[in-house]
Amino acid sequence: MCRVSAFFAVSTINKREKKGRIMKSSMSLLKVLVMPSMLFLGACACKSDVVAPEPVKPAAAPAPALGDVFYDFDQASLRMDAAEQLKQNAAWMQGNSSKRVVIEGHCDERGTSEYNMALGERRAVTAKESLVNLGVESDRMATVSYGEERPFSAGSNEEAWALNRRAHFVEE
Repeated sequence: MCRVSAFFAVSTINKREKKGRIMKSSMSLLKVLVMPSMLFLGACACKSDVVAPEPVKPAAAPAPALGDVFYDFDQASLRMDAAEQLKQNAAWMQGNSSKRVVIEGHCDERGTSEYNMALGERRAVTAKESLVNLGVESDRMATVSYGEERPFSAGSNEEAWALNRRAHFVEE
């Protein structure tokens, strides 16, 4: 008799565990299949027409701002990619005839401070001369050299140095 009641007790526990597992899997099935289906069907049963919103009109493109011109190591001559940027800067200056610009010459950290100050000045003057050749009045531009004193990118690698060798244009 003891064995029989133990068997029924274990059998009852196993049935409860099976019911629990079935309930859990039913809930998972409900969450995965039934709920999204109901949401979909509910959305399809809307009586009002769905109207697409008006497309957003893009804002007028702002005038291109002044951009930097970059130089090769130990050079003050303009690179090929600098010509396009200088044309954009000249167009901006011609479109903003009341504005003045300071052209800052910058260098990377290699070389002496004195050498970099002179190189920065040559870079600023080269950029200014190019803008004058593109039709910008010389008296609207001033040049200054900061040498290596104001780096754009803090770092001691070629990537940082390349970003620091530049003529930077500042609107007054």
